[in-house]
Amino acid sequence: MTLPLVPLVIAAAIARNGAIGRDNRLPWSMPGDLAYFRAITMGKPMIMGRLTFEAIGRVLPGRESIVVTRSVHAGPAPGFFRAESPEEAVALGQERAAAMGADEIMLVGGAQLFAALMPRVRRLRLSLIDLAPEADVFFPAVDPAVWREVARHVPPRHPGDEAAFVSVEFARQD
Repeated sequence: MTLPLVPLVIAAAIARNGAIGRDNRLPWSMPGDLAYFRAITMGKPMIMGRLTFEAIGRVLPGRESIVVTRSVHAGPAPGFFRAESPEEAVALGQERAAAMGADEIMLVGGAQLFAALMPRVRRLRLSLIDLAPEADVFFPAVDPAVWREVARHVPPRHPGDEAAFVSVEFARQD
């Protein structure tokens, strides 16, 4: 008997201009969004590229990091797993989700992995940031023919947030 596949879900913060990063960092300070990110990723495996992992700097508490990299020097640390390809990362994500009892595998960046794995993604959990900063990394367009909005929440502004944001969830329409 095979277990049902755990859905792959993107978690990302996106500015009005589609920006998601600059110089391997978030181009804003949004403690409220970081709290939202923590809430939706807690207890789940997170797939990310090497640069995203380096920007985070460590395996986040209560989560596991599956890092797509060809570098054999990446890691190791408790909760750190290395994958050599996006496909290997998704397969490992299925294994880790089953081991953790997680109902989702979170894809958290970067842009190359978002683009490569978008056809396999079932849901988008996006923080839409009310800024348009200079950036060198952008999120792919959310095609309304493919995605439908299923939830929207406007959280209260957190002290230290540079701007307001809204959390929006999309589901694939197929």
